[in-house]
Amino acid sequence: MIKKVMPSENEFNIPAKNCYRMVILGSTKVGKTAIISRFLNERFDDQYTPTIEDFHRKFYSIRGNVYQLDILDTSGNHPFPAMRRLSILTGDVFILVFSLDNRDSFQEVQRLKQQIFETKSCLKNKTKENVDVPLVICGNKGDREFYREVQDNEIQELIAGDDQCAYFEISAKRNTNVDRMFQTLFTMAKLPNEMSPDLHRRVSVQYSDMLQRKSFRNKKPKDGDAYGIVAPFARRPSVHSDLMYIREKAIGGGQAKDKERCVIS
Repeated sequence: MIKKVMPSENEFNIPAKNCYRMVILGSTKVGKTAIISRFLNERFDDQYTPTIEDFHRKFYSIRGNVYQLDILDTSGNHPFPAMRRLSILTGDVFILVFSLDNRDSFQEVQRLKQQIFETKSCLKNKTKENVDVPLVICGNKGDREFYREVQDNEIQELIAGDDQCAYFEISAKRNTNVDRMFQTLFTMAKLPNEMSPDLHRRVSVQYSDMLQRKSFRNKKPKDGDAYGIVAPFARRPSVHSDLMYIREKAIGGGQAKDKERCVIS
C-alpha cells in the first residue's frame, strides 16, 4: 500500500553530519528563485514574484546514506540586515547571483562575497574552524541579447586566488549550465555530486517512507542508487533555533549540537 502522507521529518533520523544549508543571495530580479525552481522541480516560470524569504527542504538517499539539504532563498532587498547576517552564519554552501545585463547586481555580489568572508571569519575566531566556504557565483540571463555590462576580466578578478569559489555563466530560463554549477558546488563542499538535479531520480512524496525502511537504507549500495524527495510543507527553523545553533557552535569551538539542523522546527 502506497503511503500518501509525508511522515514526520523527525522520523528520518538523519545524522547531523549529513545535514546542510544552501543559501542563495543576490539583488532583486536576477533569477535566484528561478534557479531554485530548476533545482527542485526542473521548471522555469516567466512570471516574477518578489521574494521575501522562501525556505525549502530536500531529502536524499545516496548509496545507502540519507542526507538533508535546506535551501534558503533570500530577499534581494535585505530589509533586515540582522537576518541576512544570520543566514550567512548558518549557511554551509552559497550561491551568489547577478544578472549579466545589470552592473549594479554584480557590484552587490562583490559586496556579498566580502560580507560572507567577514562574517564567517568572525565565527572562525570563536570556533577555530577553517573559514573556507564553498561558494559559486552565477552570471544569470545568458539567454538574452543585450549589451553586456559586466566584463569577463572583472569576474575573473573577483574569483582569482579563491579555491572555494567558482563562476558559471548560466541561463535559468534555458537551463544552461545550471546542473554543472550545482555539481561543482557540491564537489567543492565535499558532498555527493548526486545531489545535483540531473544525477538522481526524483521520487514522489508518496514514496517518502522508503527513506525509513531498513531494507532500503541498509541494502548494498549500487552505482546510480540516488534518490531525491522534496518536502512539501517545510518550514524554516525558528530564529531562536538558528541563534542557539550559532551560540553552541561558538561556545563549543565548532562542535555545535546539530540536531536542530535535522528536524522541523
